[in-house]
Amino acid sequence: MQATNSYEQDPIVKMVAAICGDCGYNPVMTLGSGQPEGCGSRADSSLCIRDCGVAEYRGVLELQGQLQERRRAGEIGDTVLIVEHPAVITLGARKTANRLLVNAGELARRGIDVVEIRRGGGATAHNPGQLVFYPIVHLQELRLGVNEYVRMLEAIGIELLAGLGVESGRRKGFPGLWVGERKIASIGVRVSRFVTCHGMAINIQNDLRIFNFMVPCGLDGVVMTSAHKETGRTYDMGQIKKQLAALLHRHLGRAPWRGHPALVPDGEASANVLRRDEMPSPPLASGAAHPARARRP
Repeated sequence: MQATNSYEQDPIVKMVAAICGDCGYNPVMTLGSGQPEGCGSRADSSLCIRDCGVAEYRGVLELQGQLQERRRAGEIGDTVLIVEHPAVITLGARKTANRLLVNAGELARRGIDVVEIRRGGGATAHNPGQLVFYPIVHLQELRLGVNEYVRMLEAIGIELLAGLGVESGRRKGFPGLWVGERKIASIGVRVSRFVTCHGMAINIQNDLRIFNFMVPCGLDGVVMTSAHKETGRTYDMGQIKKQLAALLHRHLGRAPWRGHPALVPDGEASANVLRRDEMPSPPLASGAAHPARARRP
């Protein structure tokens, strides 16, 4: 009888396979150790990157919650999910920025799901051809504050888009990436006891008409764009995922997972347009007092 790989028995791996198995799930995007079997193990210090192909938003949201819980408990190392979603509009924690321009019935008729979630920011949209990645990482162990983490996500997006021939940049007070006055990428994160979920969505070659059904991020007059719209090129999403994986490893995979769940305080924070009083405290120097508890938003 063939021996069963312990990696294949991991309940999170089974859940990923259940959600993504019929839509391009690829468990072999682990970078660092070169051993994909270590993705779910405590001994592994690499960044585990999982390609979920095209997967329903609600299932991936549930998966993020499971991964975040296990990361807080010290059962797994840092993990990133890369995915494309079928058409969906998500509504964030900032209620005033959740502005739909058509009713839910019309959206359902058009095959667009609507999901309320607990992440920073307002309404945004996902559909195939948009590249989304969800880091489940421990900020204290990476020695990052939340502001630094968001800037790091933006840096990853800027580098990725530059490789596709698109020059993008930041706008003060508006997390995400812009090409001139046009928005090309959105960020909405949630941090609970130093562990992140949600992440960044970059428009590569998705149908931008989905944004006509809402006010993106609650910003009146904002125009959405994509790499395809800016360059006229058609892109290989599989190749772009490999480029993204390399950037994630370079930016987020430098600090090994040290597994210190005892350092995690109670409290949680969410971030999009960031407010300092919602952020978990950054790590202190060796010998300093225990970090202050983050306030609940």
